Amino acid sequence: MTPFEPAQTPALEIDHVSHRYGPRVAALDDVSLTVKQSSFTVLLGLNGAGKSTLFSLITRLYAIRSGQIRIFGHDVGSEPGAALSKLGVVFQSRALDIDISVRQNLMYHAALHGIASSRARDLIAQVLDRVAMADRSQDRVGNLSIGQMRRIEIARALLHQPRLLLLDEPTVGLDIKARADILDHVRRLSTVEGIGVLWATHLIDEASSGDDVVVLHKGRVLSHGALGEVVRGSGGADLRDAFNRLTGAADQSELEAAR
Repeated sequence: MTPFEPAQTPALEIDHVSHRYGPRVAALDDVSLTVKQSSFTVLLGLNGAGKSTLFSLITRLYAIRSGQIRIFGHDVGSEPGAALSKLGVVFQSRALDIDISVRQNLMYHAALHGIASSRARDLIAQVLDRVAMADRSQDRVGNLSIGQMRRIEIARALLHQPRLLLLDEPTVGLDIKARADILDHVRRLSTVEGIGVLWATHLIDEASSGDDVVVLHKGRVLSHGALGEVVRGSGGADLRDAFNRLTGAADQSELEAAR
């Protein structure tokens, strides 16, 4: 941690962010949330909740028109270089070139970050070791399983040594064991290496007792806090019950407002 990153500075701050597709479709409505340093935060929402839109705003794929996003105190809009240099991302869609080797994919990504080839070779060896894929560096990506490809995508996201990692539905298409392996690995990155993690998913069982949880539904944050706090605040028996109560109440309010 540098002197410019005191422990109390959040890894990520989303402050009253809204986003619309056209004049009528609100993808995000006054969203605020925080990801603490060295924490694992689950962004929980059904498909269409706004998770991918939020990731697109954090990474500047979309322009921020309303609200503010800060990464370790750096505003994404006014200080994009400083903010994004601390950010690693694994998007839902696959982004590896399957026709070249693992190492070639990572060398290309390093070049995009301006990392010299001699330094890149050392970093590639480190990140592949961190995701238990050091023995597959020369393999063609197309010969890997989906779970192994996900590990390589995580390695790529870590290549420039970020302090915040975003993962958008990272276990889609994986079997139960591969899903558990990826979850366990990313949790270790948070607890052992101190990386802040925002893990977006529609799968309730991917949240664990030590996690922070953000319930996002139809573009609005319905609850945000430690998993136990979210459950208690909803009056539910567990997270699944809490999610159903929160989203059901929100849908009912929407129906009543439309009458």
